[in-house]
Amino acid sequence: MPDILLPIIALLSGFVLLIWSADEFTENGAKIANIFKISPLIIGLIIFGFGTSVPEMLVSALAAIEGNTGLSIGNAIGSNIFNIALVLGISAIISPIEVHGDILKKEWLFLMIATLCAGLLLWDYRLGFTDGMILLSLLVLFFAYTFRQAKNKTHHEFDEFEHNVSKTQVKKTWVMLIVGLVVLVSSAKLVVWGGVEVAKIFGVSDLIIGLSVVALGTSLPELAVSITSVLKKQYAMVVGNVIGSNLFNTIVVLAIPGLIHPSDVPVEVINRDYPVMLLLTILLLVVSYKFNKKHIINRFGGFVLIGVFGLYMWQLF
Repeated sequence: MPDILLPIIALLSGFVLLIWSADEFTENGAKIANIFKISPLIIGLIIFGFGTSVPEMLVSALAAIEGNTGLSIGNAIGSNIFNIALVLGISAIISPIEVHGDILKKEWLFLMIATLCAGLLLWDYRLGFTDGMILLSLLVLFFAYTFRQAKNKTHHEFDEFEHNVSKTQVKKTWVMLIVGLVVLVSSAKLVVWGGVEVAKIFGVSDLIIGLSVVALGTSLPELAVSITSVLKKQYAMVVGNVIGSNLFNTIVVLAIPGLIHPSDVPVEVINRDYPVMLLLTILLLVVSYKFNKKHIINRFGGFVLIGVFGLYMWQLF
């Protein structure tokens, strides 16, 4: 019994730190958006999207260095499934999420192109160096597009806030944003370690641990940030966070194993995991898009996403 005590403590303390750091990260991310007149969507796509994908990048790089490319690919695809099905599903059930039309016309479209491109590259059951470079070139295009969008838009609603902010406050905001991100990533790793150890004690296989506990653990920052953003009614950040994170997972996390350790792709990834990721990316548009109305992911849409997630977990187990 003492063997299980430390993993449970790690699991619980990891969740507590995760909740605190997600709150700090979201709060200070919103402040940065105001200070620099940056759209909350851009903050969600870049700062939150990249920041909350750091656990996936770390896991992918470490696994690739050790020659375990299957874990790297599975982590990237599994995390994307968790992000849309679980993160957006739970967030929408807590509170219906308003989605700006521009997100569906532009950012979602870019995610869809990246997802299809990744599928074509994986289709030959091989992930090589060239594949990794093609995926990274999509990242360069995405950054160029996003910063061009940010430059073209002015946000007059931020003017008053900006004039009342001192350099000390700006510095403090940046420090707390970085601290929040560091604790967010560290607490996610703590939860993953605790979860894996508990699973091992109860005799769950390594494959299931990798596809469920590790994918869930590396998606916990997205879940924590999205729930906090929903409660603060920062809806643009919720959708931006998920789309941004999935983009980084698809074009960076998937590129890492190809660049570090080119190897074969497990058959299950193409036959089982990738089709679910593609389906959920399409479903993201289906549950969001409302003809001639405000685009909202309502509670029913949230339950649909959770339902798909439940079926996928059932298929895994």
